Amino acid sequence: MFMKFAVTSRGNSLEAGIDQRFGRCAYIVTFETVTKTLEFFPNPFKNDEEGAGKALVKLLDEKGVQRVVSGSFGIRIKDLMDSRQMQMIIPHDCDQTVGHLVDLIEKR
Repeated sequence: MFMKFAVTSRGNSLEAGIDQRFGRCAYIVTFETVTKTLEFFPNPFKNDEEGAGKALVKLLDEKGVQRVVSGSFGIRIKDLMDSRQMQMIIPHDCDQTVGHLVDLIEKR
């Protein structure tokens, strides 16, 4: 089944750790479960004074992301993501690497 995930990342490699911040994360990694396509890109909103999380939700929605993994999400993000039918996932162990999370997603 096709599913597109996004992971907040501290860097642009599989060895990078999960970024604890959603709207102000350094990078975003998207992963498609069928094609196994990975895309790394810097968060264009990380330095915005306001609305970084809202803008990032809109961008991820436009990219077709259905599930987002991050260390935390802002309090105003849940309703916005719910309205776009995007699932928020906070891992139990936020010290994992992006590569480890991609491996876990592939095994599902």
